[in-house]
Amino acid sequence: MLHGIIMAGGSGTRFWPASRNAKPKQLLNLTGDETMIQSTFRRLERVIDPQRVSVITAAHLTAAIIEQLSTVPAENIVGEPCRRDTAPCVGIAAARVLAEDPDGIMLVCPADHVIQDHDAFANAVKQGATLLESQPGAIITFGIRPSYPAESFGYIQSGDSISEDGAPTFEVVRFREKPDRATAESYLESGNFYWNSGIFLWRADTIWKSLAKHEPEMYAHLDAIKTAFGTDNAETTFQKEFEAIDGKSIDYAVMERHPNVIVIEAPFDWDDVGSWQALSRLQPQDESGNAVIGSHIGIDTQDCIVFGNADHTIVTIDLDDLIVVQTGDATLVAPKSSEERVREAVAALKQSGRSQLT
Repeated sequence: MLHGIIMAGGSGTRFWPASRNAKPKQLLNLTGDETMIQSTFRRLERVIDPQRVSVITAAHLTAAIIEQLSTVPAENIVGEPCRRDTAPCVGIAAARVLAEDPDGIMLVCPADHVIQDHDAFANAVKQGATLLESQPGAIITFGIRPSYPAESFGYIQSGDSISEDGAPTFEVVRFREKPDRATAESYLESGNFYWNSGIFLWRADTIWKSLAKHEPEMYAHLDAIKTAFGTDNAETTFQKEFEAIDGKSIDYAVMERHPNVIVIEAPFDWDDVGSWQALSRLQPQDESGNAVIGSHIGIDTQDCIVFGNADHTIVTIDLDDLIVVQTGDATLVAPKSSEERVREAVAALKQSGRSQLT
């Protein structure tokens, strides 16, 4: 059976001050009528029974996610006791799937991506699941055809074509880290590179064995957690063993080492909504190129991102290419070109003793 795994442990600091530790961006409505995690769940619901959808998140977010995803069983919302990156997250999910369905297939998705065409997404997942029937030991990822030389994404280099119906499918030559501008331009020109979407499809036993092979120390802790499932000390074992893990991303732990990785060219639109500038791509813009959420009056204001709420009007005069975000207790004003420094603001608030604002 197909099992959906939503990774929802991120803190979303680049979306401060709207995104906070207690309510990070995946729990916010940034792009439509639903929160980001609700939209992610709606996509999975096209191909997976809600009873087989799980969310791996931070322990302090479980109650909020249970409230937002009312049709997902509460026991499927798993709270990690601390942050340990995506490989342990995937390992916990794989252990849970194997305990229920030894032949289960996992569709792993971040909670904070925007994909508008849910039907195309469902068709791509079905294509991948069919491919796993003939290549059960494969790991499948979904690559995004790059539209510009992005420096903020990892890349996938594709190799030989695999003869399958549906979207173009290729063997993966290698994964590439986030490049500089010149390298990104060369990737775009070559035509055989994709953005790494971070969406994966694999058999649970395949990823479990791969973690055992490539990350034996991490696997030992994960296996101890798996062994304790259903016992009286399951929770204490989970906390003790998970905290002892040396965190690592699933890309480093497995994807770059696995001998059989396949990339399917995504037949759907995709945005990772990594920072405030994503709203310029996802929101309708006014005649002056401003992307606005909330109540705003702009006088000689162009190419700005303005985020607030309907109860508080933001007025801007003679502004160009800025980010303006207003919440109940904090305001951010910054050039678009400095958006990566929002993380510095969060760190400065913590250092100044104002952690309640983060």
